Amino acid sequence: MARDIPIGNGSLLVNFDSQYYIRDIYFPHVGDENHTDGHRFRLGVWVDGRLSWVHDGWRITQEYEEETLVTHVLLENEELGLSILCRDAVDFHENVLVRQFVLHNSHPSEREARLFFHNDFHIAETEVGDTAYYDPATKALIHYKGPRWFLVNACRETGTAGLDQYAVGKKETTGAEGTWRDAEDGELSGNAAAQGAVDSVGAVHCTLPPNGEATLYAWIAAGTDYAEVRVLDKLTREKGPQTLLHRTECYWRLWANVEANDVEELPPEICDAFKHSLLILRTQIDKEGGILAATDYDIISFARDTYAYVWTRDGSLVASALDMAGYGSSTQPFFQFCARVMDPGGYFLHKYTPQGSLASSWHPWTRDGRRQLPVQEDETGLVLWALWRHFDKFHDLEFVKPLYRPLIIGAAEWMCAFRQENGLPQESYDLWEERSGVHAWTVAATWAGLQAASRFAFVFGETDLARRYAGVAEDMKRATDAYLWSEALGRFVRTVTPNGAGYDIDAVLDASLCGLFLFGMYEASDPRIVVTVEALREKLAVRTPIGGLARYEGDVYQRSVPPDDADVPGNPWFICTLWLAQWDIARAQSPEELGPALAALSWVAQRSLHSGVLAEQVHPYSGEPLSVSPLTWSHGSLVQTVLEYVEKLSGFHRCPTCGRPLRERDRPGYASSRLTVTA
Repeated sequence: MARDIPIGNGSLLVNFDSQYYIRDIYFPHVGDENHTDGHRFRLGVWVDGRLSWVHDGWRITQEYEEETLVTHVLLENEELGLSILCRDAVDFHENVLVRQFVLHNSHPSEREARLFFHNDFHIAETEVGDTAYYDPATKALIHYKGPRWFLVNACRETGTAGLDQYAVGKKETTGAEGTWRDAEDGELSGNAAAQGAVDSVGAVHCTLPPNGEATLYAWIAAGTDYAEVRVLDKLTREKGPQTLLHRTECYWRLWANVEANDVEELPPEICDAFKHSLLILRTQIDKEGGILAATDYDIISFARDTYAYVWTRDGSLVASALDMAGYGSSTQPFFQFCARVMDPGGYFLHKYTPQGSLASSWHPWTRDGRRQLPVQEDETGLVLWALWRHFDKFHDLEFVKPLYRPLIIGAAEWMCAFRQENGLPQESYDLWEERSGVHAWTVAATWAGLQAASRFAFVFGETDLARRYAGVAEDMKRATDAYLWSEALGRFVRTVTPNGAGYDIDAVLDASLCGLFLFGMYEASDPRIVVTVEALREKLAVRTPIGGLARYEGDVYQRSVPPDDADVPGNPWFICTLWLAQWDIARAQSPEELGPALAALSWVAQRSLHSGVLAEQVHPYSGEPLSVSPLTWSHGSLVQTVLEYVEKLSGFHRCPTCGRPLRERDRPGYASSRLTVTA
């Protein structure tokens, strides 16, 4: 199930699903550890002698407060005559999840209401050995195991903080469903402690005036020992949970607008999607620099693993998008992370944990009885490509200086050595992590990394190195012309594989061929790129009312329709659809020629969840999110494409005196020249 609303601060990340269950609580790193193990935290309300879990039969509308990482969730139940406006935020500075609930009574009589908070912790991703107890000193529930502690408390808008009811008990053993069942009569047992597989429920009571409202608060403090969570509880009480909510709202609104990116004149749905994407990207960045691919834990059902790792490819592309948007301070830690985890040999392996350890992998170290290096070479090249783009924008020499020798030169030397005699890179795994060979995307990314290394060497005064890296890159491009261009097919091919006498060609059309122009190896207007991308547009288009572009012909990953459905070459992916838009932007010679790109951006905005979250892919007939959601790469691609669109459009309208881009409202004929976009 998709994660509709992520909120976090780089240390504590909380994900809500479409039914407003808390499903993921990551601490102390984004992506590690998940202290729910994907299980549900329930929310219930008791009124008129009955309890209703809001996830069952309530109308739920989930979004963010405008330009913030504060949720705005409306829960409505006409039968009960009750609605609840919920606002949730992880404090921008402290590791506290703060929740506000405004209960509105539509009955003409006074009513008692009780709000129940169910806590289903699986600390350190297992229920084994957990403890839950009621703490009389704070009147709160506490869950702990080892160096992971969580304090759950609540209060009314006025009055002393502390739970009005509580209970802890067993779950998932000997037929026990969980302590949440204890809440269903509106009364909790008051059982004060349990260990092993445990859960808890706390409640806070209020009186609802006739046709009136009452406000309740709850919070979860995360720490490494009792003293830490008690300090956080005290801070929340003294400042007031409403103060933490307000300051966090102000912080994120300032963060989202600290850079002027001139997107306000785009269609509102695209402007909103851009702002949402910036904020959602920020939730997926760990305090120590790792940019997580995705933190949706439900994907564990696919292969008993998650996307909650740092792929340096995904991270580099996201970092580059954030840099384009002006958020260089948010990306610097990522490059420092890369310097820490890079192998001494000068390359990056498959993926890493947020703490920098080598993560799980299915790439083998041997093939056909011979040792191989299990790498995806694009993950090395793109780090240098993104770092140069960062430096070129911000000119932060003191930041780059300590990275120059170990990261930049180290990676460049390895890429120079990891080549075949003809100049192409050695075989490695493709960006989809499915096949070994020499891939067009990988070659383009490696070329871009070498070009970046050459530029760095030049500005650092090592001109001999700069010439060598540029020469290797040029040899690689000549080899690409010779071996990845197919005269027989009249286009580039995605992969060639050495066979002893030459190369076997993989002629499957693959959206990753866009890498040939995305990283600058070829101009978007190069006739060979034009015919290649037009073939992608023709063969990979999803010809259903949902639309979009598939990854490649015959893609079966998360495939949701029969393989013989000729209208669906694969599920539509956001990143692939946006690559095509980037090509349209790069080739456009007039504002009118930007129309297809604007339509693609609108398509992405319309296929997002109500909250603005983008999945990896969507169902080709229903449009429902598939695989993980949010996918960080999807949001990064949207940010980059929007900025490329804005830059290209501004280039068509410049002041004749100073040459600076004109805002749209300042252009001649503004009122009559607005582009009309149809879905």
